Amino acid sequence: MQTIKREIYLNQLINKRNNGLVKIITGIRRCGKSFLLDPIFKEYLIANGINENHIVKIDFDERRNAKYQDPDVLDEYIRSLIIDNDQYFLLFDEIQKVNDFESVLNGFLHIKNLDIYVTGSNSKFLSSDIITEFRGRGDEIRVFPLTFSEYYSVFEGDKEDAWEEYSIYGGLPKVTAFKNESEKSKYLKQLFEKTYICDIVERNNVQRADILDSLLNVLSSSIGSLTNPNKLLNTFHSNGVKDLSINTLSSYLKYLEDSFLIEKSERYDIKGKKYIQSPFKFYFSDIGLRNSILNFRQQEETHIMENIIYNELLVRGYNVDVGVVSIREGDAKKQIEVDFVCNQFNKKYYIQSSLSLTTREKTIQEEKPLLNIHDNFKKIIIVKENKKAWITEEGILVIGIFEFLLNKNSLDM
Repeated sequence: MQTIKREIYLNQLINKRNNGLVKIITGIRRCGKSFLLDPIFKEYLIANGINENHIVKIDFDERRNAKYQDPDVLDEYIRSLIIDNDQYFLLFDEIQKVNDFESVLNGFLHIKNLDIYVTGSNSKFLSSDIITEFRGRGDEIRVFPLTFSEYYSVFEGDKEDAWEEYSIYGGLPKVTAFKNESEKSKYLKQLFEKTYICDIVERNNVQRADILDSLLNVLSSSIGSLTNPNKLLNTFHSNGVKDLSINTLSSYLKYLEDSFLIEKSERYDIKGKKYIQSPFKFYFSDIGLRNSILNFRQQEETHIMENIIYNELLVRGYNVDVGVVSIREGDAKKQIEVDFVCNQFNKKYYIQSSLSLTTREKTIQEEKPLLNIHDNFKKIIIVKENKKAWITEEGILVIGIFEFLLNKNSLDM
């Protein structure tokens, strides 16, 4: 089996070397965090002249390393290894097994020739709050499941076949090791039920696992649809669940976000240049997990493609919002939606997702929100059609999904 290089994240680790902070690798379970540290990053260090005895790798959930879960034992052991002034690298996997790990790591930051990299999978490390634990002394590297480009790099077949499998089974690295559909689906369903759900229930002391399960079904069935806790609560009430409160439902949504299972995209008023607090959209960090929740039944490619584009934009480092444009039609004022407003430093893109633009009417429909944005940032429609990029009569750039996913510079064409 070929190794997937994860160059996006390796380059981030390389760029953050020796920056005086603890490099904290976060992300959904089974997305490849441990593999990124060892072998990928470790092999990079060795290939670039770092002596192997200056690389300290400890996997804290291995029985042979149990003694190092004692913070004093770990502290003494690491300090005993530093015998010269050359650079040392600490690669700690499952650091949450160490008692009071924050103070241990913060203490190591005072050793000038020590560079620290950690992963973890408890509630702190499976949460956006982990950086606050280090009070400005942590630097997060968020790892996502495989992009389509990474998936395709080890796929035995053409782009179309790779897309068909990826849009069903997603990008968790282990999926690429299974050769038939039944193994892939079995793995995803078991992983979801035995790992993700159990994690969320146990660490958050969830009392209504049935509600959590139903909530995931609702979100899975409506990816890319506008919603909010009140709307979701009404759905439960209409289905006979009368004892559910808005606070409980909001907490469960937060648990799902903190686990990196779902991502929330806020709405942004493009003309008013302000955020709209509600409603918003949820996307799944891995489309295969989303499909497993629904037992691989609902395979509406329009919404799946939108979810995959959203994830790709996040991996590329963009802040991604749902755009809203106010327009007048006669005497009426209405709001129309732009799928994605993407920001990164001084760059901004407005993006629509559409399976095809087979008719002039469909093209006009997709262009309408973009043409009502009166600034000079690039406006793009991404389509499923596998052909070269083109410009519409109104000057909108149209890119095929494979061009977008396989060319990291595609938005700047």
